[in-house]
Amino acid sequence: MDLYESMNEFLVGIFRDIMDIEEKAIVTSEFKDLSNNDMHVIEAVGIKEEKNMSAVAKSLSVTTGTLTIAMNSLVKKGYVERVRSQEDRRVVLLSLSEKGRKAYEHHKIFHENMIKATVDKLTETEKETLAKALVNLKTYFEEYKTSE
Repeated sequence: MDLYESMNEFLVGIFRDIMDIEEKAIVTSEFKDLSNNDMHVIEAVGIKEEKNMSAVAKSLSVTTGTLTIAMNSLVKKGYVERVRSQEDRRVVLLSLSEKGRKAYEHHKIFHENMIKATVDKLTETEKETLAKALVNLKTYFEEYKTSE
């Protein structure tokens, strides 16, 4: 098997594994009502400041219509809160409830552990090389998205 085939097999496999394992890590007794997609919406809403629907939709690369469906479900489940902007009452801002913040932290810990397991046994040079390769991959994806 040549390098191209090996890399392709590895990337496809690791993507599938991350999605499967992440979903299993998310589904705990406390968060059994969340899907992997729900958790990524919660992550996009974030814990720093309130965001409008357009900002969250853009960060997820979805339409606001698609996001509205997910948001309605997360509001109903008690993970996200909608509030009107004080500056412009037409604008609806999103923030995480206490329950949403707990889910956010749970997901964040999964990602931190995944990164730690990835880099713990690497030298500084290997970490820099891996980071550069991942930046190249991210750049490719960003360029691919904008060329559509």
